[in-house]
Amino acid sequence: MTRGARIGGLDGFRAGAVSAQASARLVVSTPGPGFTDITARVAEFVQQSGISQGVLSVFCRHTSASLTIQENADPDVQTDLMTALDGLAPRHGAYVHGSEGPDDMPAHIRTMVTESGLTIPVLDGRLALGTWQGIYLIEHRDRPHRRELVLAVVGA
Repeated sequence: MTRGARIGGLDGFRAGAVSAQASARLVVSTPGPGFTDITARVAEFVQQSGISQGVLSVFCRHTSASLTIQENADPDVQTDLMTALDGLAPRHGAYVHGSEGPDDMPAHIRTMVTESGLTIPVLDGRLALGTWQGIYLIEHRDRPHRRELVLAVVGA
């Protein structure tokens, strides 16, 4: 427990029926390991849905790629995060599973510690991300891949 913390009231509270939904698949072709910023495309999907208040789900249909919400202002953050993932799950570790190459098992570990799905509120027709937040697909394999994401939004 943090002593002295103050918790404010509920700001902008709204309630209402869920009256709309939309879904789509988004294909991302990755060049190899690293972060791909998908924020603009996801925001475009929300805008096309016409939903102004609701919740968005983004789901990655792979076990060797993942999703994250991270800082989008300084690319050094992505470099440092990749370095941390490399230290956590090195490509040439002593893994039993290796039938798909030395980068496959580390990719599974990296996916396990990141996210396969994200949930983001939609307020006033926009993603309720913080000022410096972006949505990223993280490719954990060494070569290019075609990754499929499922987007779904419900609300009113």
